[in-house]
Amino acid sequence: MEVEGVIVQQDPFLYASTDYSYNITHHAFEQEKPNPQNLHIYGSNNGGYWDSPAAICLPGKRRRVKPTKNKEEMENRRMTHIVVERNRRRKMNDYLAILRSIMPPSYTQRGDQASIVGGAINFVKELEQLQQFLEANNHANKNLFSNFFTFPQYSTRPSAAVEQRQSRIADIEVMMVECHANIKVSTKRHPKQLLKLVTGFQSIGLTILHLNITTVDQSVLYSFSVKVEVECQLTTINEMATTVHDILGMIQEGNL
Repeated sequence: MEVEGVIVQQDPFLYASTDYSYNITHHAFEQEKPNPQNLHIYGSNNGGYWDSPAAICLPGKRRRVKPTKNKEEMENRRMTHIVVERNRRRKMNDYLAILRSIMPPSYTQRGDQASIVGGAINFVKELEQLQQFLEANNHANKNLFSNFFTFPQYSTRPSAAVEQRQSRIADIEVMMVECHANIKVSTKRHPKQLLKLVTGFQSIGLTILHLNITTVDQSVLYSFSVKVEVECQLTTINEMATTVHDILGMIQEGNL
């Protein structure tokens, strides 16, 4: 099918009149539906011929402009969301693995997230009960080594005995037979406390022959068997207990 048309354009500045003739040939129709890509324009302008795909739109049709920028922004947001979600899942898996490792195996028999969190809740509840039990028996724990002392020169427990001296530093008991002495010390643990005690004993003329150490929580019991050297200036058990008490006081105050 051929459609012939004539367009007359007048330009008052360049030409009096110019004629343009176009022949629009429709090469093919599929199921009677127009396809703009199959339309070709044949025309002439001053004797020249040209042929190009039609850049025209049928009546009632408009060309759509692709929202390239919006698509790029949406793609960037999608990729950012994927990275954030991946990091969140990785951190969650790491935290669950740590939580599972610090609990007894009986609380984490299954490895899914719900089982791990549920086991952690039960584990924390039992720890709270254990803490309450320990706090209730805290007073008994403080006097744990009380049975090791018969007649201490210094005691952290109130007593009616006249020869005992109240102390907040330690329980100290000294027993001596000829040139040998047995010194018991119950006190709180401190960094490098034993090393400083040994150095202090040597400075006052006491040579350590045997040492026994018992620790419970933050408390420690030292049992020293020492030899009283000739150069030692301490002649009584009270003097020796007072000197040991002074050494412990300097250690806890950081002066030794």
